[in-house]
Amino acid sequence: MEIQGKVGLVLGAVKGIGKGIGLALADQGVNLILTRHDWEDDFGRMEKDFEAGRAEHHIFTADLRKLSDIEKMSAFIRDRYGRLDILVNNIERGGWPTVHGKYTEEQWDLEIETTLKAKRWVFDAVFPLLKASQDAIVINLSSIAGMVGRSGPAALIFNDGYALANRGISSLTETWARMGAPNVRVNELMLGIFETRHAQGTRGWKEVLTEDEKQSLVGHILVKRTGTIEDAVKACLFMIKDAPYMTGSVVRLDGGFVLGGELVPPLPVGIV
Repeated sequence: MEIQGKVGLVLGAVKGIGKGIGLALADQGVNLILTRHDWEDDFGRMEKDFEAGRAEHHIFTADLRKLSDIEKMSAFIRDRYGRLDILVNNIERGGWPTVHGKYTEEQWDLEIETTLKAKRWVFDAVFPLLKASQDAIVINLSSIAGMVGRSGPAALIFNDGYALANRGISSLTETWARMGAPNVRVNELMLGIFETRHAQGTRGWKEVLTEDEKQSLVGHILVKRTGTIEDAVKACLFMIKDAPYMTGSVVRLDGGFVLGGELVPPLPVGIV
């Protein structure tokens, strides 16, 4: 896909991976609609960074758990552009049993509504705009929490509601790929432990986890490091620009965490 002049919607673009993807798309000439909700201390920096780009952009401060906010955003895209070519469905909240402790109803609802519900209703609202594109792509960002749940070292950072929500994203990805075919591709980028999601730069990593707990997580990753924003941006751009035959697929970007920290031992000598 040639993306200069395309129209893209990037959710959760105020900081971290969402912002990194948004800036990369802006650098390649994509006209952007960007959302933000919390992290108000970063609003000014977000505005400054995107203003330095060469692409047209519009920033929406919206609570995407509310259908009314989603509809306003969708209506703006329809009236301004008449189509949507790229949807980066990057919105989540949750994990961190070591931060939140025992579940409360409010925390559970926040994780499900943000990580799963909001993605569903955003897609529903902009699906007619994606179909109008004739060549569109959706990338649902998710987490390996949907695979590993609260097990092993991951139990420090993934709780069951967050894991449940992320497993649901894979179901939506497959359904939407069928709905969008043949002109709307829908894929999933499943992230492992990244520097702004459950690793460096997060409150839990800086203030709660001990050094031994951090090492237990990194030691479980085959490449022996956490993911970076650049890692996620490169994968996202590949899926958008260079994978026209990919739809309904899950790209797992986790450094090998799911495979575990144990390496393959040498074969035994044998007896024959």
